[in-house]
Amino acid sequence: MLFNSYTFIVFFFIVFVVSRSIQSWSARKSFLLISSYIFYAAWNPPFIFLLWISTVVDWFLARKIHASETQRKRNLFLVGSLGVNLGLLAFFKYGAFFLESFVYALQFLDISFQPARPNIVLPVGISFYTFQTLSYTIDIYRGRLKPWPSFVDYALYVTFFPQLVAGPIVRAAHFLPQCIEEKKGSEEQISRGLTLFVVGLFNKMVIADTLLAPVVELVYDSARVPDLLTSWAGASAFSIQMFCDFAGYSSCAIGVALCLGFNLPVNFRYPFASAGFSEMWTRWHVSLSSWLRDYLYIPLGGSRLGNIRTYVNLMLTMLLGGLWHGPSWLFVIWGGFQTLYLAAERLLKRTLLAKLNLWQRPGVHIGLVLLTFALWNLAQPFFRARSLNRALDLLAAMLGFQNASDTPSLTLTDFQYQNVVLCTVGTLVIHYLLRNTMLDAIFFRLHWTVRASVVAIMMYLVLICFTGEDSAFLYFQF
Repeated sequence: MLFNSYTFIVFFFIVFVVSRSIQSWSARKSFLLISSYIFYAAWNPPFIFLLWISTVVDWFLARKIHASETQRKRNLFLVGSLGVNLGLLAFFKYGAFFLESFVYALQFLDISFQPARPNIVLPVGISFYTFQTLSYTIDIYRGRLKPWPSFVDYALYVTFFPQLVAGPIVRAAHFLPQCIEEKKGSEEQISRGLTLFVVGLFNKMVIADTLLAPVVELVYDSARVPDLLTSWAGASAFSIQMFCDFAGYSSCAIGVALCLGFNLPVNFRYPFASAGFSEMWTRWHVSLSSWLRDYLYIPLGGSRLGNIRTYVNLMLTMLLGGLWHGPSWLFVIWGGFQTLYLAAERLLKRTLLAKLNLWQRPGVHIGLVLLTFALWNLAQPFFRARSLNRALDLLAAMLGFQNASDTPSLTLTDFQYQNVVLCTVGTLVIHYLLRNTMLDAIFFRLHWTVRASVVAIMMYLVLICFTGEDSAFLYFQF
């Protein structure tokens, strides 16, 4: 059930109307929980049992952790939570990947082994709800949170349908307190929520799917190698497509939740206005980057244990962050690029740029924003390409190295180049101008006629671009 489908529109309309007609707050939360299970079951009904396992296991183990009198028992229950959640994630998401890597390792040792290929289906959203349930248990283990008294509230936190399958990754401390007082959605919340929903659909269906997806598919899925200009155009198109697709989903999720009276955290803060990768990761997929920071990087020691250990912690965090996106060494390599960028930036900030005091000068700042975007694009072949050879061919093309071949280089049409330039320049300018604010803070200050006109135009373009075929959001595969 996709946000950009008539099925979801009907589903949400029914949930919205029925929930507002239920007077009891407890009954309304129970209805939202049941609706969330129906929403998830629409993808693949048997996988709802995995969701229940994660929910129930962490609910009971978190209470055991809080009630334990000895550190040994607390550690044991925490290991149990980590084992169940990460075990399910490892089996369903990484089982085939681990087996394939093991076979390659044996082949390297000249040992032949051909096991039956496992037929494992990836449960949608497992990466997201696993991190949510783990954060609840870990926060209780650290003493930052107490076990929540209502199981229905906790189950709704894990399963809340707007953000269940692709985030944002919500912390219990952010969501559960909202379950105390009655939520129905005020007129202002509904207005803002529906606007965010339309903006999200516009980003997804008009920019990501209609203007940029054809370019990305041509460059990354073709057997021909693009020339220098086309390879950079493809990387830039994919960066903007990925942002509009995922930020579009997040906007829809936040908007739908707001209509029901709940606030979800912002997941993107104009990332392409970043002057460096340390800033990028405070703006891009914020709920994931902050999760990795709080539950992986800082527990590893963060930057407290010396320079060498800091770089090691950065490497482990970004490599695992890359692997989180999918069971492929390509994502690990992509995480390696992020490690190199962050390490080089840290070194430069502590030496050259610190001495010259150039980092925040306006002209230099804009140059660093463009450099950050260019380096981000340079890593994109490893995020999007279907094979290592294809990623290396695209990277070589971006660096100006192409193999001599009788096959003509892949090029785009003038119209496709224009789309890429328009979307890229427009996105960079908007991100830079709004980098210190939020869109709704500006948009909802406008006169209502202006807001209505903008939303109407977006809705019109969304309807034009709607083909009747389901187009899944990119992060559903993660």
